[in-house]
Amino acid sequence: MATQDGSEGAIMDTEAKPKEAETLGETAEKADADATSQTEAGNATTQDSSISNGDDADDKQETVDLKIIWNKNKYDLKIPVDSTGAKLKERIHALTGLPPAMQKVMYKGMLSEDKTLRDIKVTNGAKIMVVGSTINDVLAVNTPKEVIQQEVKAEENKKEPLCRQKQHRKVLDKGKPEDIMPAIKGTKERLPTVPLSGMFNKSGGKVRLTFKLEQDQLWIGTKERTEKVPMGSIKNVVSEPIEGHEDYHMMAFQLGPTEASQYWVYWVPAQFVDAIKDTVLGKWQYF
Repeated sequence: MATQDGSEGAIMDTEAKPKEAETLGETAEKADADATSQTEAGNATTQDSSISNGDDADDKQETVDLKIIWNKNKYDLKIPVDSTGAKLKERIHALTGLPPAMQKVMYKGMLSEDKTLRDIKVTNGAKIMVVGSTINDVLAVNTPKEVIQQEVKAEENKKEPLCRQKQHRKVLDKGKPEDIMPAIKGTKERLPTVPLSGMFNKSGGKVRLTFKLEQDQLWIGTKERTEKVPMGSIKNVVSEPIEGHEDYHMMAFQLGPTEASQYWVYWVPAQFVDAIKDTVLGKWQYF
């Protein structure tokens, strides 16, 4: 019986070992499967991280967040700080529909198209003022202005020089004002950051011109009062050098439909004449 019991015990042990082997085999297979899954997951993660969303180039550039203000509307714009003024106008066009050629963009003065935002020290949160009209607005008002300009030029060709006409001689004969701003003949400069002062108006009184670009207004100031004129309401700007003092001009702002509405200013420094016309009328109005 003992021998039989011992044999039976040995047989039972022998039968139990295959089960243990099966258990160890299953464990090994499971471990291999888990390792394979982890490797595949790692590979998938690596593949996902290598996929570009198309913004990598922009993300690597230093950018600034701007607040674009146009026509009482505000737009948020993120743009590389090394973008030029011309590139900024293109982005503004995409936001507002206002063509670059019709934009007056201001940040501490008129924005240069050639300089970068970094050059003019634009910082995060800066407010960029934009003034201008859409193509539809321009078409509605451009034709009358163009006709007026052509008529004025035709009349100027028929008449004697403005500075010889009696109505202007009474002002010019007073001579050049002592406190007039210095003039430079044959050069073109941007508008100064201070008002143009020391000039005469048609009555012989002192007058100063302040260009409020943020409000798109021209302020005509005298001793008595200051007239705030929307630049869009000015139909034309004409000028002519003063004989004997060609470094200064006489200039008229046409505030209404006829020449009778011209506001004359005398002794305007020649270097600012083109900048005044560009600011009031816009470069895009020259044909």
